[in-house]
Amino acid sequence: MLVQLSIRNIVLIDQLDLTFGGGLTILTGETGAGKSILLDAFSLTLGARGDGALVREGAAQGQVTAAFDLSPDHPALVTANAQDIETDGGLILRRVQLADGRTRAFVNDQRVTSQALRAITRELVEIHGQHDDRALVDATTHRQLIDAFGGLDAQLSKVRAAHAEWRRLMAERAREQARIEQARADADYLRHAFAELDKLKPEADEEEALAARRTAMMQAEKVTADLRDVFEAVAGDHSPMSSLSAALRRLQRRQPQAPALIEPAALALDGALGALDLAGQTLEQALRDADFDPRELEQVEERLFALRAASRKYSVPVAGLSQLAETFAARLGDLDAGEAKLRALAAAVAASEADYFTAAKSLSEARKSAAAELDRTVNAELAPLKLEGARFSTAIAPEPAGPEGVDQIEFWVQTNPGTRPGPLMKIASGGELARFMLALKVALADRGSAPTLVFDEIDTGVGGAVADAIGQRLSRLGKRVQVLAVTHAPQVAARAEDHFRIAKDAAEPGRVATRVLALGKDARREEIARMLAGATITDEARAAAARLLQGSR
Repeated sequence: MLVQLSIRNIVLIDQLDLTFGGGLTILTGETGAGKSILLDAFSLTLGARGDGALVREGAAQGQVTAAFDLSPDHPALVTANAQDIETDGGLILRRVQLADGRTRAFVNDQRVTSQALRAITRELVEIHGQHDDRALVDATTHRQLIDAFGGLDAQLSKVRAAHAEWRRLMAERAREQARIEQARADADYLRHAFAELDKLKPEADEEEALAARRTAMMQAEKVTADLRDVFEAVAGDHSPMSSLSAALRRLQRRQPQAPALIEPAALALDGALGALDLAGQTLEQALRDADFDPRELEQVEERLFALRAASRKYSVPVAGLSQLAETFAARLGDLDAGEAKLRALAAAVAASEADYFTAAKSLSEARKSAAAELDRTVNAELAPLKLEGARFSTAIAPEPAGPEGVDQIEFWVQTNPGTRPGPLMKIASGGELARFMLALKVALADRGSAPTLVFDEIDTGVGGAVADAIGQRLSRLGKRVQVLAVTHAPQVAARAEDHFRIAKDAAEPGRVATRVLALGKDARREEIARMLAGATITDEARAAAARLLQGSR
């Protein structure tokens, strides 16, 4: 609830600090004393549009601070935490209004946007008056209020989850459908390309190996004749190896006679014969390696041509042709598997849709029951509020499936028998609207209500029993939530637990300021007597005020 409100330099208010308790708090004062200024300042902290005209004459800026004490799980704290605002069981809202029209907003001394401020304060305060545009007159909130009144949060969560799953599956099916349609469009090309590559059967390193083999064969063709001639000279019929071997044997027979002379020469001849033998073996291997079938060269060249032609056709390196063939095969496999997956997704979407509409229909029936109960509760409150001929009803119409269900909900009223009912905001006049709002809040106070309710002169134009009925209902509301009410009706003021009087006093020569005084027992009786009697307070008015205060207990 609101525990403190501090205002600096707003219109006629130079400095004001108010402390609030629970229950019903009444603010009274003569016309023009500054009650609307007080509410305008409070609205500023809640995110209302700023205006440089709000700044007190001669000041550079005005400022309003509102402190709230809340339970740890209050939705406003959840909203603030979601915006990375640190909280510790309370919120302090501060709005600075500059004389040039600009404003700055702070929550717990952390700078926030006006939009963020409004998102938080929407959970904190509701302001109701004859021309209010914030609270129950907003038709977009009516479905939410019915759900809160009927305790339908669990069913609503089920509908939201079912809708989210349905949407997820539809999106997945759409993606798969698009993929399958693209695959179908490419199917003929894929089949032809895969057949071609499957017939070619390219291997990853094949081009490099074929090119090396082709180069080797082409070079071998050029050197084979020279290798053969050299081989013939080294190891053929004209080889010197036989004559050198005979010469070595002669030396070896003579070696014992003159070893010092013959041994070096014999060793040299033996080494020469070994080298010639090794050269012959090497040349023989080279001739075998150079020996190839000309048809093999032709086949290698044809294979290289086919591979490189496929490479150009599919715009991939020859080394990537095998991977491309696997990709084509996978895409063709996906086409067949995708058809099956698409059928499975279609079935899943149908089942999810059925689950959603089952949950939405159940929620819709529960909403109708809750709406009927709310209608009975509100209509029971209308007669004491001088709305005997009026009827309140909840209009439920179908709307396209969404996360909130399939119901469009709006509060309607019929102000007189025989007239056509219509939307609350369009049908009810200012005074009627305020009383309808009060009846609704009495019904909704402990379900779907902000912790602080503000009523701005909702008793305008009524008196006597109707004003007393309004006071009774405000008092009842105060038992469940914090209620602040600006009133001109003494019957309403007598019901207050706390009473503030708003007045204008001279602040300095030529200037006045709005003051707010907390009234004790005697001062309350005097203020209510003033409200009863006007400018001249009589003993009869004081006695009547005392009776009102006594009766309110």
